[in-house]
Amino acid sequence: MGAIFRREVQSYFTSPIGYIFLAAFYAFSAFFFASSSLSNGSTSMTSMYTSLMIILVVLIPILTMRTMSEDKKTKTDQCLLTAPVSLGSIVAGKFLAALLVYTCAVAITLVYAIIIAGYASVDWLTIIGNILGLELLGASFIAAGIFCSSFTENQVVAAVISFIVILALDMLSSIGSLMPWEWLENILTEISFYERYSGFTIGLFDLSNVLFFISAAVIFLFLTVRVLEKRRWS
Repeated sequence: MGAIFRREVQSYFTSPIGYIFLAAFYAFSAFFFASSSLSNGSTSMTSMYTSLMIILVVLIPILTMRTMSEDKKTKTDQCLLTAPVSLGSIVAGKFLAALLVYTCAVAITLVYAIIIAGYASVDWLTIIGNILGLELLGASFIAAGIFCSSFTENQVVAAVISFIVILALDMLSSIGSLMPWEWLENILTEISFYERYSGFTIGLFDLSNVLFFISAAVIFLFLTVRVLEKRRWS
C-alpha cells in the first residue's frame, strides 16, 4: 500500500490535477472567507464552511476522476490486479493519497482562523469541529468519486458520474421532500450528506454524524474493491 500511496501522491503533482484542485479550493475558500467574515468584521466562519460543501461537489470529481480510470486506460491496472498485494491495499493507497491532497486544501481554513485570531477571540472548538466535519465530508465524497472512477477508463466520464452521484448524496433531503411517502422522506433526510454536515458548521459535534461519514467512506471503498475483484476474475 505504501508504494501505491507514494506513486499516487507523486502523480497528483506531476500532472496538473493536484495544482488545479488546490488552486481552485484556495481561491473559492479565500473568496468565501473575505466575503463572509472579513467584509462583515465577524469571527464566525460558518458561512464559509457551508459554502465550501457546494464547491466540493464540483472539485472532488476533478480530484478523483483519474484514480482508477487512468490505470484502466493505460492497462496498468492489469499489473496492479496481478501484483502480490491485496485489492483493499490498492484502493486504500489511492484513497489516502487523494485524502492527503484534500487535507492540504482544507488546512488553509485553519490559516484563516489564525488571521481572525490576530484581531479578535475565536471559538476554536467550533473551528476544529468545522474542519473535522469538512474533512469527514471530503473523505466520503472522495470514496464515492473513486468508486465512480472504477467503472470507466475515460476520466471525463468518471468526473461526470462522480458529480452526479455526489450531487445526489448532497441533495437527498431535497429529493426526499418531493416523495409522496413520509417514511421515504424521513429515510432520505437521515442519510442526506447535507443534513449530516450542517451540524458541524454551527459547532454541533454529534458522534453519529462522525460514524455516518466514516461508514459511508468505508462502504464506497468496499464497493470499489468488489468492482476490482470482478475485473480480476473476468
